[in-house]
This record gives sequence, structure tokens and C-alpha cells, in this order.
Amino acid sequence: MLKDFDFEKIDQRFDNYKRSELGERLDQLQRTVKGLEIPVLILIDGWESAGKGYVINDLTRELDPRYVRVEVFDKANQMEKAHPSVWRFWQKIPSNQEIVIYDRSFYYQVFNHDQKNDEKLEQRVRELTELDSTLINNGMIVIKFFINITEKTQKKRIKKLEETVEGKHLLSEVDYEQNKNYQDHREWFEKILTQTNNKRSPWHIVAAEDKKYASKMVLGTVIDEIHRGIERIVQCRTRDEAIKRDRDQVYDVLDQFDLSKSLSKDDYHKELADLQEQAAKLVYQCYDQKIPIVLAFEGMDAAGKGGAIKRLTRHIDPRSYKIFGINAPDPIEEKFHYLWRFQKEMPEDGQMVIFDRSWYGRVLVERVENFTPERDWERAYEEINQMERTLADHGTAVMKFFLYIDSQEQYERFEDRVEDPAKNYKITAEDWRNREKMPQYLEAMNEMLIRTDTEYAPWYIVASNDKRYARIQVLKYFIEHLEKIIAK
Repeated sequence: MLKDFDFEKIDQRFDNYKRSELGERLDQLQRTVKGLEIPVLILIDGWESAGKGYVINDLTRELDPRYVRVEVFDKANQMEKAHPSVWRFWQKIPSNQEIVIYDRSFYYQVFNHDQKNDEKLEQRVRELTELDSTLINNGMIVIKFFINITEKTQKKRIKKLEETVEGKHLLSEVDYEQNKNYQDHREWFEKILTQTNNKRSPWHIVAAEDKKYASKMVLGTVIDEIHRGIERIVQCRTRDEAIKRDRDQVYDVLDQFDLSKSLSKDDYHKELADLQEQAAKLVYQCYDQKIPIVLAFEGMDAAGKGGAIKRLTRHIDPRSYKIFGINAPDPIEEKFHYLWRFQKEMPEDGQMVIFDRSWYGRVLVERVENFTPERDWERAYEEINQMERTLADHGTAVMKFFLYIDSQEQYERFEDRVEDPAKNYKITAEDWRNREKMPQYLEAMNEMLIRTDTEYAPWYIVASNDKRYARIQVLKYFIEHLEKIIAK
């Protein structure tokens, strides 16, 4: 890519266009993708002092500013380092009405600031290509540019920037370091570009010896790529795809689960306070060692998730955790990728986040109620596993609790909520309607538990017909899991 790049071989596809004409064509396309609700993400990376700002100015000049954003990424700051590598990029992804341009990209940290070794690179490449694929699979157009200049040109531009006060502010240690060790950096960039180049979002290497030429190339390429992206996405939305699913596979982990376990009131009170104290001490140790904790609670309606969470957090410092009760996405959340609303709430190092219902709604309620096409919820198993692995690779303790009760117990708890004025708020018509679809929900739950149970993010299935037993069991699983994480 960079190694064999020929600066003398000029692509003349857009020579007959003025930059303003290309900008106006892009403005028309902006209205088209907004109307089709197709998000567009443009990554502008490359050598420092190559003219990325010049290119971005031309890209945005003719666009409706209400639906375009430029997000600037530099070396990860302390807050960003206290999260998984992709966290900061998830915060800024486009909604389905926007074109978003990243000044520098997912790859800037890897290009210039990460440790330059194969092990670290392998992890980062996996995380970033998975992010890339996850966004594209959900119907986003992702376009990647590397702005390329020669060592000589970079040196001239650095000197020119040094001549003005404004220019000096634009220069950083990275500019000088890149130019000083140009060949080494080119080899490193080549390695990254080759490993992160893929068919649906290839790297476009653009010569920027002439900034106006580079700007035309970027504008013209963006127009071409958006046209291709629209065709791909519209076809995907309208055609019936053959989904790769083993429809004969039977998932029956819950059918084999023993729900008879119980605990007496005396035994419950004997164990509860001690376990709560242990849990609180372990959370403090995680805070002290900068270990983040993510908990997801799923289960049958009326299985006791709220009561289990309340007992788990009883003695934990409330400043160290947040609890998110997840409902249907609101109008803003519906405009973004389904994982966005969860990614933006992931904890920084040392903190704990508890999700009362979670991203698993994608393969549960969205599947059963036909809110999401089969091709999308089928793909979600892999996307969720990838997200949880990225959390774990960062050092996060990821635990998922599934509270399980049988149909009769659920019915009795529903009736109890109807009859008790203090519990009326807990029961809705939707709960009764969901109960009518119990076989479909059980099928979805069984498949979820099997396909997303991993060593790095295990499911803990909790027999919950007896609430006391369930609450103690959640505490025990929590303690056991954190002890293993801390001992690593």
C-alpha cells in the first residue's frame, strides 16, 4: 500500500471537476442518505502535516451543518485510557441522519502511540476491525482515507508551519518524530493498513503533495463510496437473505435446570450479611486495583432481578456503581446502533455498572416480537460476544445473571402483584401478553444462554423459584467471580 505507492502516478478521475462542484454533489447525497436513514462515517487519517484539516474543510463546506459533525481524536487521555480502546469511538458514531468525519481515526492511537509490538497490534486490529464490521453490518457506510505525503514534503510543511504563530500551535511531537523516523513509521503504517484493509471499507491512499488534488480525490471518492453503500444497504433491506442458521439445533439448557433449590429463612439471614460484606470488600479491591465491573441481569418476568440487585449492592459504596434499568429505546437511541446506548455507559476503571436488562434484548424481545429482522438478531450473537471480549481484554470483570422461574411460579407472582396495591406498579398488560408467548421466549433464552456463554463473560443461571436462595446464589457467584479476577 504505502510501500509501493507511486506519487508520480496521478489518478485523474476528478480532474475535470471543481472542488465546489464535487461539494455540491456531496450535499445532494447528504440529503439522500438522511432520507434513507443511512449513517455515514468518514475516517481521515495519515501523516501529520499532510493536510487533513484542508481536506476536511472542503468535505464539509457545502454540507448542511445540522447533519454533519467533525470529531477530533488525539492521543487517548486518562478518561479514555480508563475504558476499552473502542469506547471513545462509540461515543461519537453517527446517528442515522448524520455524516460524521473523524479527524484522525480509530487507528491514530495504533499508528502513533500504542506499543509497537505484534501482540498489542493483534489485539488492536481485532478490536478495530470488529468495530468496523459491526457498524457496517448494521447499515452504516464507513469510508477510510490515509493521506500520504513524502518525507521531503512533510519536512517542508513542518518548516512552513513553524513560521507562523497559528502554525506552531498545530505542530506536535508526533509531527517531528514521524519526519525524523519516516521510514520506520512508513513500515509500521503499512503493517496496520494491510491488516485492517477489507472489501467493504478499504483504505483509500490519497497523495497529498498537492492539497487541492487530495481534496478532489477525497470528495470524489466519498461520493462514489456513498453511492456504492446506498446500493448495498438498500438491496440488503429489501431482499430476503438466506440466513445461516441450524434450524434443527435444539437448545435446552433451561429444560434441564433444577428449580427445586430453596433456603430457609434462618439460613438466609445467617449467610446474607456476611456475603454482602464480602461483596463490598471485593468491589473496593477492584476500585483500588482499577478493575472495572459490568453486570447484566436478565431472566423471566417477575423472577426477582430487582430484589437480587438490591441485596447485592446493600453494603457497596453507592459512589462506586451505577444501575441502569433498560426499557425500549427512546427516539434518540433508535437513531443509533443498538449497542450505542450500552457502550456509552460502560464503566471506567475501578467502577461498576449494573444493567437491569441489557443488550440481550436484541436476541430476546426484539427477536420474539419481530422488532428486528432475523438476519440482524442472528448476527447479534457474534457482535455481543465481540463486545464482551473487548471489555474482558481491557481487564473488565463481566458477569451475566439469568434468573429463572417456572411458569406456575411466575403466574403466582403476577397474581400477587395484581392483588397487592404496593406491587401494582410492577404488573402491566405487556407482562401478561409476554406470558402468552412463553414458548417463543424460552426458545430465545435457551439459545442466548448457549451461544453467548463464554469463559470471559459467563452466564450464571440462578434457580429463582425461591427468592432467598436466588439472592444468596447471586452473591456467591459474584464473590467467586471477583476473587478469580483479582487473583490473576
